[in-house]
Amino acid sequence: MKTIHQWFAEYGVSHQNPTNKLIHWFAVPTIYFTVFGLLWQIPMPFTLFAEQQITWPLLLAMPVLGFYFSLSFAIGLAMTLFTALVVMLIRAYEQHFSMDIWLVSLLLFSVMWVFQFIGHKIEGKKPSFFQDLQFLLIGPAWLMGFILQKLKIHY
Repeated sequence: MKTIHQWFAEYGVSHQNPTNKLIHWFAVPTIYFTVFGLLWQIPMPFTLFAEQQITWPLLLAMPVLGFYFSLSFAIGLAMTLFTALVVMLIRAYEQHFSMDIWLVSLLLFSVMWVFQFIGHKIEGKKPSFFQDLQFLLIGPAWLMGFILQKLKIHY
């Protein structure tokens, strides 16, 4: 299994251009959010508790967060906190707006992927996930790695 540093080094090869990097700072966290939003309203076929708070994105987050923790405790913890923020934002959105979260997420998801491909066109290199789909999970962690470095937290 690759280390977090190996993943980041490979991912970084196609993310050198400053414009592409800037686009990724906006697009990657937004896409992470929108994946949750797209799955949020799909009904669960079962209920575990009377007042169910379990959703599909929360269930799918468990192995994703497990992947992050397997690479680095600090990255895993940071991504868990970011995931919790995403869930809080979706719940706040539901309380304040009437438009379904999946619809807003679909729009943002589409726009952000257009920007991602523009960034890679500027970069002159294909997105990393064309090489390995796991890079779709590395993108958010790669950005989190920069935040942790700024905070002087080793991962």
